[in-house]
Amino acid sequence: MRSAVRVAGRLLASASGACEATAQAAMSTAPAAMQQGVSKGVQYGAAVGGVMAGLLGASVLASANEVGDGMHSADLPWPHEGIFDSYDHASIRRGHQVYTQVCAACHSMQYLHWRQLVGVAYTEDEAKALALETEVTDGPDDEGEMYTRPGRLADKLPIPYANEQAARYSNGGAYPPDLTLISGARHNGQNYIFALLTGYRDPPAGITMREGLYYNPYFPGGAIAMPKMLVDGGTEYDDGTPASASQQAKDVVTFLTWACYPYQDEMRVMGIKACFVLSLMIAFASYSKRLRWAPLKSQRIVMDVVN
Repeated sequence: MRSAVRVAGRLLASASGACEATAQAAMSTAPAAMQQGVSKGVQYGAAVGGVMAGLLGASVLASANEVGDGMHSADLPWPHEGIFDSYDHASIRRGHQVYTQVCAACHSMQYLHWRQLVGVAYTEDEAKALALETEVTDGPDDEGEMYTRPGRLADKLPIPYANEQAARYSNGGAYPPDLTLISGARHNGQNYIFALLTGYRDPPAGITMREGLYYNPYFPGGAIAMPKMLVDGGTEYDDGTPASASQQAKDVVTFLTWACYPYQDEMRVMGIKACFVLSLMIAFASYSKRLRWAPLKSQRIVMDVVN
C-alpha cells in the first residue's frame, strides 16, 4: 500500500513538472502578441495532464486497496434483510448443522448457549439431546477436584481448543477466530462471509502461494490459512435439502447472522408497533390542536371606533 502511494505521488510530481517545464518553454519562445493564446493552451494542457495523472494514481491506489483489503463482495438479496422480513428458521437449523459438522473443528462460538437455540432452530428436547452429547468441565467438587459432566441447556457451545496457543499450534500459527459475532465484526458482514466461503480459486499467473496458504481474492492479502471447507455433499441435512456448497454457505451465514443479532425479529416487531402507536399519537395531537385553536384562529374581532 505504501509503495502504491509513493508510485502515485511520483506520477503526480512528474506530470506537474512536465507541465510546468512546457509552460515555461512556451512562454519564453513565443512572441509577445502570441503569449496570451499560448498561455491559455498551456493551461488547458496542464489541466488535462493533471487529470490524467490523477486518474492513473487513483487506479494504482484502487489496485493496491483490492490486494491489501480484498476484493469487494457483492450485495446479495438475503431473505431477512427487509424491514418486514424475518429469519428463515429452517435455514438457521441447517446452518447450525453446517457449523457442527464443518466449522466446529477449528472455530468456537463461546458466547452462544444451547438454550438460545430453543424455539429458534430446535425444540427444547432436541436442544437438550444435543447438549447431552457434549462433556463440560465443571467444579470444583467437595474434594476440590474438577470433573466432567454431560452438557446442559445453560452451558455454552463447546470450544475446540483450550487456549489460543493450542489453536495456533494446531493450525500452523493461524488463529481461527470465534464466530459468534463474526457477522457484525467484518465489513459487509454476511456478504463478505459468503463470498469468502465460496471464493476459493487457483492463484493467477505469476503468484505462488506459500505452503499452508490458499488463494482467496476476498481475503485481505489474498492468502488465507483456511482451506476450502464447503464442498457439495459435505453436510448431511436432516430435512433432506440438497447440500450444495452454495447452500451450505447460505445456511451457515444465516446462522452466524442470527448468532450476532439474535433479537433482530423482536426488535423489528417492537419498532413496527412503536411506529404505529406514534402515528396514532401524532394524529390525535394534530386533531386536538385543530379542535382547540380553530375557534380562536377563525374568530373575528370588530372594534367600534365610533363609540
